Amino acid sequence: MSDSQVAAPHRGLWSSRLAFILAATGSAVGLGNIWKFPYVTGDNGGGAFVLVYLLCIAVIGIPILMAEVLIGRSGRHNPIMSMRLMAERNARSPLWRTSAIIGMLAAFVILSFYSVIGGWAASYIGHAASGDFVGQSAEAIGGLFGDLLADPGELLLWHSVFMILVVLVVAQGLKSGLERAVNILMPALFVLLLVTVGYGMTTGHFSEAASFLFTPDFSALSVNGWLIALGHAFFTLSLGMAIMMAYGSYLGRDVSIGRTAIMVAIMDTVVALLAGLAIFPVVFANNLEPSAGPGLIFQTLPLAFGSMPMGSLFGTLFFILLLFAAWTSGISLLEPVTEWLEERVTMGRVGCAVLVGFACWALGVASILSLNEWSGFAPLGMFERFEGMTIFDLLDYFTANIMLPLSGLLTALFIGWFVAKQALQTDLALSDRSFAIWYNLIRFVSPVAVLIVFIYQLTR
Repeated sequence: MSDSQVAAPHRGLWSSRLAFILAATGSAVGLGNIWKFPYVTGDNGGGAFVLVYLLCIAVIGIPILMAEVLIGRSGRHNPIMSMRLMAERNARSPLWRTSAIIGMLAAFVILSFYSVIGGWAASYIGHAASGDFVGQSAEAIGGLFGDLLADPGELLLWHSVFMILVVLVVAQGLKSGLERAVNILMPALFVLLLVTVGYGMTTGHFSEAASFLFTPDFSALSVNGWLIALGHAFFTLSLGMAIMMAYGSYLGRDVSIGRTAIMVAIMDTVVALLAGLAIFPVVFANNLEPSAGPGLIFQTLPLAFGSMPMGSLFGTLFFILLLFAAWTSGISLLEPVTEWLEERVTMGRVGCAVLVGFACWALGVASILSLNEWSGFAPLGMFERFEGMTIFDLLDYFTANIMLPLSGLLTALFIGWFVAKQALQTDLALSDRSFAIWYNLIRFVSPVAVLIVFIYQLTR
């Protein structure tokens, strides 16, 4: 069956604008906000990096986010079909759907190893609750993480648990699955985050953390830091993965895409900043290094929780928070491919979610083995750029550095240059001034910025 022969689906809608905002924010708020944002901020001078990041969210993230939601709402199908329909309505080549194909494939691949990392968060809930961090040295905490990575059986268990959690939600469909989950998980995530920030206030180093996050020091921000801010602003909003196209296909015509996109970006940024206010007081209170890199969450913070009053309780809450953030993102990563398959076969929503989830899980097993049994196996090691990269590393590299920016670039070019301007203005229902700002950003600024990120990622 060709895409053009796919029948229009019987499609539900989000019950409210808030439901869509929670779902889109749940997708955007993931490990990138709570894990990556604090440490890249710490590594690039704090407040100056935050200001550049916010600028990039405004001029790159929001315009492309609006474009992706617009494509989904206009097409009312899975992302590939929605892209094709919009191209046909504008007398353009159906090959523009390549953008959605790349994005959906990227979402599938990312979920396969994202689930492994989500499993780490799930396993650390038990460690924190049982007091395994209490009184431990840095070497012992590092050994705990090393032991986890070295044990394929334990990694497989937690990877399986995480994937089952994701499939259970997506299999239930829009109202009973996606919407119900985000209506519970997102408020819970915010409460946990605020409680953790409150704990940070008791450390005596909260003002130091706030100063670090919000006092700009541009002397500490290199050109590389600007490019990292540019890239992170793009990736944190789940752009280039066809997710917002899938979620947009359930959005009512009466909902303002512009206001909704801005709200999603604001909530996503607030979570990232709150994560910094939760993490850095603990870091400073224990004389730890704020630019500790990816190990900040799974090695540095457990050391801090193990030496602080009520550290086991708040360590447990923190890793529950991390799991919830990963879960909401995992749900969104599974949705586009499940939606696509559901429109093409007759096995129903549950069968499609299980099948896609199982395929994702199976690919994740390769990532697990690359952390231990296959750690010496570098599939593309014959090329200097990929020397020493495991399967896990390669999947991360190709999705983050090639597939996502390429998908986002194609989407921006398509909407900015190949879709009728009047149709865009009608669909977005913006004021003349607001539309002019968005239109110039999506035509000129966003594509150039994404292209810069793309070239930088490929040449560094």
